[in-house]
Amino acid sequence: MTNSDTGQSDHVQRGTCVAPGGVGATFLVNDLAGGAGDGIRVFAGVRWDPFIMDARAALATIATRRLAFSDHGSIFLDGKNVLSIVVEIDTDRLPGRTLVGVVGETLTRGEFNVRIERVGRPEVKNMMLAPKDFDQVNRDLEIRDLYNMDDAFALGDSYAGAFRARLDANLAFWDGLDGKQDWPIGEDGSHPLTDLVLADYLVVDTTKPYAERGSFLEIELAARKGEPHQTCGGRALNDDVMDILFTQLVNAGQGPTIRDGVDAATRPSTGQFPYLATANPNPPEPPEHH
Repeated sequence: MTNSDTGQSDHVQRGTCVAPGGVGATFLVNDLAGGAGDGIRVFAGVRWDPFIMDARAALATIATRRLAFSDHGSIFLDGKNVLSIVVEIDTDRLPGRTLVGVVGETLTRGEFNVRIERVGRPEVKNMMLAPKDFDQVNRDLEIRDLYNMDDAFALGDSYAGAFRARLDANLAFWDGLDGKQDWPIGEDGSHPLTDLVLADYLVVDTTKPYAERGSFLEIELAARKGEPHQTCGGRALNDDVMDILFTQLVNAGQGPTIRDGVDAATRPSTGQFPYLATANPNPPEPPEHH
């Protein structure tokens, strides 16, 4: 059951976050204080969806083969609530580690764990792997489930060729939307961003100060140029990262910013744990799909 005043479940659930060393933090779902232990703090519960993107316009761009963004976009998930897990880790738990790779995964329980979902950077699967029409090798293959099952830090050989073919084709599509090629294609048809996309985890520099905006992809793009990075990297909740991503895909950062028409969440995240905005007590109904 859901409480009509808070948008949160009346059913009490408990959880445990276990660190690699075996020490854990226990918590109650929807308890704003969360649970803490040995440099880890954890919250789980219903919160306002923080993602900033006009998904309808992005999908229309793929469908029409031309940029469909406007100056007045709308956030597809605006006002929706999501089940959230927030894990705060003291960097003292990461001695000697300057660069850290971060990925989220969902695995089945039991003796044999199957990875059924993973995410590092936003919209890799929906915007870069889902479209089939441009892929001349695997046009009939729904590739995202296979991609989800692979380890972000150790991609297997079985489907590596399929992932590359799909990304090479779709990244070339995005690059051509402004009528010119900004990412030079290799003689073998490979796209310069394919390897970067396949390394699908956020890269964070724990020695750099937190940056609310402008850190997304900064470390990766600096490495491509052979230059030292300047920020902590990663992805801040209030950063309009999709504009950064679309701009890199379409013009390699050498042209105007490719805006999707939305620049901030209706309810921005906060600077206090658990950071995500309070759940919407009256979330809109999900759109119908036909």
